[in-house]
Amino acid sequence: MSEIMEGGCHCGALRYRLRGHLGDVAHCHCSICRRVSGGTLVTWLTLPLEGFEWLAGSAQRYVAPASCSRYFCGACGAHVALVTEHSPQSIDVTVATLDHPERVQPNRHIWVGSRLPWIPVDDGLAQENEECL
Repeated sequence: MSEIMEGGCHCGALRYRLRGHLGDVAHCHCSICRRVSGGTLVTWLTLPLEGFEWLAGSAQRYVAPASCSRYFCGACGAHVALVTEHSPQSIDVTVATLDHPERVQPNRHIWVGSRLPWIPVDDGLAQENEECL
């Protein structure tokens, strides 16, 4: 799907806009996403980096692991985006921070080998033990 969407953090200090192909939406089960979000998994939308722009605020950057830069709100702590050295021409955005997250549909689960054993993965979506880059 190709469209324009907007989103932001919980307190409204950060706002962003997405433009372009919004086709890859994955539920990530890795332990890093769990720890930085405080959730059981994080759903990411991936798009070309040139399709992302900050509209308001200045995101804080956290590097972990060394190949991954995560962007969050310094005021409310909402985890908004990440860029990895493995795919520096794309950006991953947390679906939950979109103004209308219901407009995107997940198409796979990644890092299923790291999922919490009490999280069922029986929704018929593709599953990858690790993320295929």
